[in-house]
Amino acid sequence: MSTPLTVRIDRAADGQLVLFATGEIDASNVADFAKALDAGIDSDADSLTVDLSAVEYLDSAAINALAPHAESLEIIANPVLMRVLMVSGLTELAKIRPAPDADS
Repeated sequence: MSTPLTVRIDRAADGQLVLFATGEIDASNVADFAKALDAGIDSDADSLTVDLSAVEYLDSAAINALAPHAESLEIIANPVLMRVLMVSGLTELAKIRPAPDADS
């Protein structure tokens, strides 16, 4: 059974492409995430912002989808994801910043 995940690509007010993901990213749904990621990377943009602020969990399948594109990505991550992104080494390859805390 697939884990719930919603992905969409929009343009921010400044014209920057943003991939928004909501839910969890794991082996059961990473193909949908990777397809959206590839579509954003293959666009005419120089970089892609990946907004993971509404993602509560990701596993190595998600890291493996992000890693080949890391130098072209700016990732906004749910603070609960920061540890796994650091341990995976992705923070050394991509621009990653924690999303603002909803309680702030």
